[in-house]
Amino acid sequence: MFDKILIANRGEIALRVIRACREMGIQSVAVHSTADADAMHVRMADELICIGPPSGAQSYLSIPAIISACEISGAQAIHPGYGFLSENANFVQIVEDHGITFIGPSAEHIRQMGDKITAKDTAKALGIPCVPGSDGGVPDVETAKKVAADMGYPVIIKATAGGGGRGMKVAETAADLVQAFQTARSESKAAFGNDEVYMEKYLQKPRHIEIQVFGDGQGGGVHLGERDCSLQRRHQKVFEEAPGPSITAEERARIGEICANAIGKMGYSGAGTVEFLYEDGEFYFIEMNTRLQVEHPVTEAIFGQDLVREQILVASGQKLSFSQDDLQINGHAIEVRINAEKLPNFSPCPGKITAFHAPGGLGVRMDSALYDGYSIPPYYDSLIGKLIVHGRDRDEALARLSRSLGELIVDGVDTTVPLFHALLQEKDVQTGDYNIHWLEKWLDANL
Repeated sequence: MFDKILIANRGEIALRVIRACREMGIQSVAVHSTADADAMHVRMADELICIGPPSGAQSYLSIPAIISACEISGAQAIHPGYGFLSENANFVQIVEDHGITFIGPSAEHIRQMGDKITAKDTAKALGIPCVPGSDGGVPDVETAKKVAADMGYPVIIKATAGGGGRGMKVAETAADLVQAFQTARSESKAAFGNDEVYMEKYLQKPRHIEIQVFGDGQGGGVHLGERDCSLQRRHQKVFEEAPGPSITAEERARIGEICANAIGKMGYSGAGTVEFLYEDGEFYFIEMNTRLQVEHPVTEAIFGQDLVREQILVASGQKLSFSQDDLQINGHAIEVRINAEKLPNFSPCPGKITAFHAPGGLGVRMDSALYDGYSIPPYYDSLIGKLIVHGRDRDEALARLSRSLGELIVDGVDTTVPLFHALLQEKDVQTGDYNIHWLEKWLDANL
C-alpha cells in the first residue's frame, strides 16, 4: 500500500480523496494554485505544494508542475479526481514513465475510450449495444448526406474528441444537415483542435443512463448498477439518482453483466462509467468515462461502498474487495449539484461566502469545500457543492432532499438552490417521468 498520495485536483473532490486517504492511514499531498492558498483541501491535507498562478493551464493542468510536486513530496501515487488531467493519456504515460502510480486506468485505455469512434468500435467488439451510426469519421457533407439517408432523420453530428456537448449538432431534416455538419466541425476544431466528426441516429426522448463499473486490471470486473442523469442543461448534469426510476431489475442485471464482462475482457483497472441513451427498453452506448464521476456518491449510498478507497486498493495491485454477489442495492439516493451561478442565465457568481451551513440528519451528505469567509475564485468550474440524500425508497429520498435544501445556507453568492426547490414541485420530477430534453424545455418555459 502507498505511504503517500498526491491529489492532482482541487475543491470538493480533492477533499473527498484526502478523507479516504486519512481513513486508510495514507499521507495526502495537496497541490494548489496561488488563488487556492486558503482552500479547504489545502487546509485539510498533510502536505501542500503551490504549483503555479491562478490559471488552470499554469497550475492544475501543468504536467511538469505536478510531476515536480510528486517528486519533491515523495508521493508514490497520484489521484487525479475528475476533470483537469484525469482523462489525459499523455499525463498518465508521463506519470508511469517517472515510476509513479496513476490511480486510474492505463494510458492505453484512456486513449482508447477518449476517442469517440475508437470507443464505439471497442464497445461493439465487446458486445455493448450501440446507437446506429456511421462507420468511423464522416469526412465531408456528401458522405454525411449518404449516411443520414441510410439511417433516416433526425441525425446527430458529434465531435470524435468531444465532450460537454461541444461539437454536437442535430439535423432534423436533410435541409438542416449542411449547416449542422459544418457547425459541428468548426466547433470541434475550436474546442479540441480536431474537426473530425461522426454521425448517429438521433433518439427522440431517451434517458441518460450510466453504469458504474470497476475493474481490478487482472481480468476481474463488476458493475454497481446504474445512475439516471437525464436532468441536464446544455448536456451538463444537474440532478442524478440511483437506481434509475425507469430501469427494471432484469434490465439492470442484463446491461450490468454486459458492462462488467466488457471491462474484464479489457483488463481495465479502477473506476469507470459506461454511458448510454435508453429508450423503449433498449440501451445505446454513447461513451465511457475512464475516471471517477462527479455523481459517484449516489452509488456509494445505495451500495455502502467507498469507491475512492477501492480505486486506491486496486491501484496498489490488490484485487477488488467485493464481488458481484456482495453488491446489493439498498434504498434510493439523489444528488443535486450546487453551483455558484446566478439564475436565470446561469452566469458564474464567484465571491465571498458570508455564511455557510450544511444540512444534516439521517441519510444526508454534503460534499463541499466551502466555509464561512471563503472566497470562491473566478478561475475554475462553478460547482461549489453536492448535496446527496439517501432514503429507503425514492419518495423518502425526495422528501429528504426537500428538507435538506431548506436547511442549506450559502450566503454571499447566488446559487442554483432555488432551481431545485422549483423542480421538486414538478409532478414529472416527483414521478421520475422525464428524459434528457425535459429540463431544457422546463427552463425555457419557467425561467
